[in-house]
Amino acid sequence: MEDYSKPRYMSQDAIAGEQQRFMVRVYNWMGAGLALTGAMAWFTSTNETILNILVAQPILFFVLLIVEIGLVFYLAARVMSMSASQAMGVFFLYAGLNGITLAPLFLLYTSTSLASTFLVTAGMFGAMSFYGYTTKKDLTSWGSFLFMGLIGIILASIVNIFMQSSAIYWVVTYAGILIFVGLTAYDTQKIKEMNILGNEGTDEDTKEAIRGALSLYLDFINLFLMLLRVMGERR
Repeated sequence: MEDYSKPRYMSQDAIAGEQQRFMVRVYNWMGAGLALTGAMAWFTSTNETILNILVAQPILFFVLLIVEIGLVFYLAARVMSMSASQAMGVFFLYAGLNGITLAPLFLLYTSTSLASTFLVTAGMFGAMSFYGYTTKKDLTSWGSFLFMGLIGIILASIVNIFMQSSAIYWVVTYAGILIFVGLTAYDTQKIKEMNILGNEGTDEDTKEAIRGALSLYLDFINLFLMLLRVMGERR
């Protein structure tokens, strides 16, 4: 079957150049999402009115979490059928809400440990994303293994809400770090290959970049949260 994602008239250098520019756009969208999340988390943590509302109405916190999950699934499933502006709006709405729900981290952990954990996360993420982008090895086989591992740590985390086992907590933590490190490389390669060549600068290209940015944003945030369990210093 002919691969229409790689037009015959494009040289290998042209293909590599367009893929590189596409990935830069993906990282730019991801970085913008992370910046908004960080800004909203900091703003919420310093706003006593918002914090008091979240503390007085814990159900509101869980509603926000449910809305976030819904936005992720909605954007992942419908991004290519939306307009580019709608995709941007949903992505930034999710990133902003995520910042609100992550605000308690500023109250639980010292600023120094949050900063150091962020830097370690950025380093690990950068290294694995670079590997995923440059490796000639097909990482497709990683997908099912990582997905099963992800389901496993989600189920174990739910069970541990009731068991409160420190052993399960740490197994989930270190397994989660390995899984999200692997997902970073896997998703990077998948995003690079999913780019439809020849549509650079179009709305379709923008939506592809936002879809890729969402995947890498989720990998980064979850890796950060897992590493924070290990490196975070509580106030």
